[in-house]
Amino acid sequence: MNKLLNINKFISSHVTERSESLFLNDLNKFDSELQKVTLGKSALVIGGAGTIGSSFIRALLKFKINRLYVVDINENGLTELVRDIRSSVALQIPDEIKTYPISFSDPVFEKLFKTSGPFDIVANFAAHKHVRSEKDHYSIEAMIQNNVLKAKGLLDLLVEYPPEHFFCVSTDKAANPVNVMGASKKLMEDLIMAYSNKLQITTARFANVAFSNGSLPFGFLERLAKRQPFSSPLHIKRYFVSPEESGQICLLACLLGESGQIFFPKLDYNKNMKTFASIAEDLLKELGFDAERCATEQEAREKAAALTDDSKTYPVYFFESNTSGEKSFEEFFTKDEELDMDMFSGLGVIKKSTKKSNDELENTFVQLDKAFASPEASKADIVGVLKNYLQNFEHIEKGRNLDQVM
Repeated sequence: MNKLLNINKFISSHVTERSESLFLNDLNKFDSELQKVTLGKSALVIGGAGTIGSSFIRALLKFKINRLYVVDINENGLTELVRDIRSSVALQIPDEIKTYPISFSDPVFEKLFKTSGPFDIVANFAAHKHVRSEKDHYSIEAMIQNNVLKAKGLLDLLVEYPPEHFFCVSTDKAANPVNVMGASKKLMEDLIMAYSNKLQITTARFANVAFSNGSLPFGFLERLAKRQPFSSPLHIKRYFVSPEESGQICLLACLLGESGQIFFPKLDYNKNMKTFASIAEDLLKELGFDAERCATEQEAREKAAALTDDSKTYPVYFFESNTSGEKSFEEFFTKDEELDMDMFSGLGVIKKSTKKSNDELENTFVQLDKAFASPEASKADIVGVLKNYLQNFEHIEKGRNLDQVM
């Protein structure tokens, strides 16, 4: 357990299986344009302490901006962000950099924005990103409030003080959603389209970001530190990008995209899909262990408790997925969306998606607010509102959530 792990090298060798960034050619091709649109600019990054937000900041600081403000409710994360970028080489850190542990929906944020702005570049990464957050009507309300309704308040503020570029993060799970997180992000995308004639605004659908904060692979590292067993679904496959690549996707989409466009990484289903179980076994092998498969959670816990410094095996519990909202595969676009696969080497672009009317959006917001206000509202009631709005929302309900597994 004492082997020093180079996590970026492990991701490159065993997860993405790419020796260089998927977007290196695009970054080189558009370098002059990126330098031009960032030179001397001011940037506000919301949710900048998370993995994707901080990776976006690192990508942005390859260029010479003038001011950087970062807002996030994670105070410890902001502290680590500053320590990280100030400890890194090849970053152009502006003289004026400020971090604030506040929510973008708080009145103090609006005060900060109005007095410290305007900002040329605004990027929003504040979002509920986990299918795990889908438990009951309380967790779903918090998710939709954060991903959609509070985002609308931010958009209204930006219309009043428009930046040159605005980006907000979406998810691959917005394409033909089967969980509330994906449905909330699809609703957010539709909201973006409604504002795309008022603001220069883009978004991106993501693959999984390898070892991002709170992700299952990140959890493997936490389990190792605490000598606890690994646990993961056995056959769930996902696309992966590295943390560095996640920031580059956002940078390219934010600064080079046309308003209303949705970006996604060009990944191959047959070459780029990985199971969490295979990542777990490769990680253990990298650290000098053989994975010891256990039949139950209890067996895995007991064997982990018996680990010693001389142990050569490490307990894992792999299981068939049986929780709500888990999609067995990933997709970045639907058959109804118009694509541009030629402009970028590593990115595809959704040029046009079905646009909802403002009346449809407003009616859905009213229905959601009504459901949230009702003491008798259930998870099914809120899912029903989303299904009425999103005709392709095939919600997978199994009556079991990720908080009920190890």
